[in-house]
Amino acid sequence: MTWVNLTSIEQLDEIKNASGFSLIFKHSTRCSISLMAKKNFEFDWDIIPADTKLYFLDLISYRDISNQIAEIFQVAHQSPQILLIKNGDCVLEASHSDISASEVAEVIAA
Repeated sequence: MTWVNLTSIEQLDEIKNASGFSLIFKHSTRCSISLMAKKNFEFDWDIIPADTKLYFLDLISYRDISNQIAEIFQVAHQSPQILLIKNGDCVLEASHSDISASEVAEVIAA
């Protein structure tokens, strides 16, 4: 699997309007906890269905997009944070040590 870099507000419209599942990983490039959460997630991400789009947001460079994510999907901003989106709605949100590829896979499979 590979990340799709989230670099424009227009991509949020694509995610919101997409059918099926999309995942957003909000990452702070200045935070060691965020780096660890990202590495742990990537270590296990092969259990997530291959048709799930995985979006990566460098929230230091794209803070405006991070703010829009919080507003559009009605979640409090966290870093690191994942949001699993299904048919335009956030069905799972986790941050810090609660970020888990297996939990994402379980929600998708349910």
